[in-house]
Amino acid sequence: MNDTDTWITIILLTVSTILTRSSFFLLGNSVKFPPKVQHALRYAPAAALAAIVVPDLVLSGGAVTISLANPKLLAGIGAAVFFMATQRLLGTIVVGMVLFTVIRLYA
Repeated sequence: MNDTDTWITIILLTVSTILTRSSFFLLGNSVKFPPKVQHALRYAPAAALAAIVVPDLVLSGGAVTISLANPKLLAGIGAAVFFMATQRLLGTIVVGMVLFTVIRLYA
């Protein structure tokens, strides 16, 4: 790829990003999504967070490690159980970090 191709790609991706991200602001309330789409979009933040967090929990050294020897996975499971029991986000973060540190130090 030469310099011209690189710059054309950067410019086209920039235009594409600006158009897709600003379309909701430009169109305003004139576009209404069907109720099923609106319902599905409610789960988008949780799905994006899961897509970021889960690979970090199950990958260890570049390989998938789903075992009791993976402290990140164990701490994540413990934090998830804590959150389901209490619904407290800050406590979940603290519990997850404490569990990870304890498991990593003593396992």
